[in-house]
Amino acid sequence: MRIEFTKMQGCGNDYIYIDCMKYNIGSPSPLSIKLSDRRYGIGGDGVILICKSENADAQMRIFNADGSEAKMCGNGIRCVGKFLYDNKLVNSKSIKIDTLSGVKNVEVCESQGKKSVLRVDMGKPMFSPECVPVNLAGDKIISRDVIIKNKQYNINCVSIGNPHCVIFCDDVMSEDINSASVQIEQGGLFPDGVNVEFVRIDDDKNISLRVHERGSGETLACGTGACAAVVAAVENGICKKGEDIKVKLCGGELVIKYDTDGSIYMTGPAEEVFKGEIEI
Repeated sequence: MRIEFTKMQGCGNDYIYIDCMKYNIGSPSPLSIKLSDRRYGIGGDGVILICKSENADAQMRIFNADGSEAKMCGNGIRCVGKFLYDNKLVNSKSIKIDTLSGVKNVEVCESQGKKSVLRVDMGKPMFSPECVPVNLAGDKIISRDVIIKNKQYNINCVSIGNPHCVIFCDDVMSEDINSASVQIEQGGLFPDGVNVEFVRIDDDKNISLRVHERGSGETLACGTGACAAVVAAVENGICKKGEDIKVKLCGGELVIKYDTDGSIYMTGPAEEVFKGEIEI
């Protein structure tokens, strides 16, 4: 079977996009493992399938590089919006995309060839331990000291459609985030795994972060991770609701607004890298 694909990236978060309105992909998990390999495959953080939807303009399904399926991908949904708009699969700059975390509204702000800027209404964060999920008591886990593998961490837990653990630190570049994140993920607190963000506060409108994503390891960017970092900063009284916060990731920048009504808005780039065809 020969299939066409589009390699796209948002802030360096690169996925392989397949139009499943044209193709029937019966086994996406092993396919994602094969195609994501950066030596023997196309290379990417995973595979995203663009499918038909009865509830929206399209449905996106996200498969990580290890084959696991994710509920949401912030950088990925912007690229899906660009794909739909550029290929004239929608007739509007306002696009509805169905995910395992619900239907999200995506707005095309700028579109210039291979590069675009899109804004996504990510919905409202969920704080309850049952929703994250995290095995700790309380209404929400904000600035909570925990011991994991004999090391103390101050954690902030939030779901942005997938679980996040935000940790504030003074120097994100010197942190051994891969080792720490694996310990945190395997420490027994997060039954569904967790994305871990190490965050430095530059000032009340600028933050920097590195992220270790479950199923992929450290990536250049994570849209939902950027949202989680801003939410945690607001909940800790560092940043303010209703203001645009610039989030600097290893692969680029996103603008996140945790609005006064509780909704999160993410604005950032989506870029086509190349198109191709592969036999599977």
